[in-house]
Amino acid sequence: MRLPGWVGTGRIVRTMGLQQFEERLERLVEGTLAKPFRNNLQPVEIGRKLTREMDLHRRVGVHGLIAPNVFTVTLASADVDRFSNFIDALSRELADAAREHARLEDYAFVGPVDVQIYEGTRLRAGRFAITAEVVEGEDHVDFAELVRPDGIRVTIGSEPVVIGRLPECTVVLGDPNVSRRHAEVRHTPDGVVVTDLGSTNGTRVNGVAVREQYLASGDEITVGSTTLVFEQT
Repeated sequence: MRLPGWVGTGRIVRTMGLQQFEERLERLVEGTLAKPFRNNLQPVEIGRKLTREMDLHRRVGVHGLIAPNVFTVTLASADVDRFSNFIDALSRELADAAREHARLEDYAFVGPVDVQIYEGTRLRAGRFAITAEVVEGEDHVDFAELVRPDGIRVTIGSEPVVIGRLPECTVVLGDPNVSRRHAEVRHTPDGVVVTDLGSTNGTRVNGVAVREQYLASGDEITVGSTTLVFEQT
């Protein structure tokens, strides 16, 4: 049990996660915009407040703590203008920060993580607001995703996610080593399973060839020459 003022390894790891978030954001704003940011609102300040909102609005679920997964960030007009060149990247980084915080704190989500950034005309420069909500996904199953190599996330809902080269597949890959219908990932009563669909080159989980395998968060699924990451919270 964590007591108030606890400063153990988890606190250190969480700080490291925020530092990594800050470093990624600094790379986005390096160059002509980096210098003006030094004395103004820093993107990492938004990340810190977002994770605090997760802590404040978490709730007890059947299998543990459930954290907010939908966030509205309202920035002053001046800050929206300053962030305009990378506003979409900022939204993605904030969503990644929320996922990382959930992993470190053993929080669960009940739906996709979504961060929307809006302009607040009444806010002064440097001021911002965040609202956090728990919004259940439409399929009412344990929330899980596949992360493609390009960073795009595919939600695993009540229908199987099919991976392959055919246009009708859920995850379409141009990898010539991937079969037309290579593998599928689906929910079962006992967990999420990946199944090879008789592919030519096989399916591997964490480097081991499988025909069917239950997945744990962080597992790497390799089809052909392409690796996807399974995430579940």
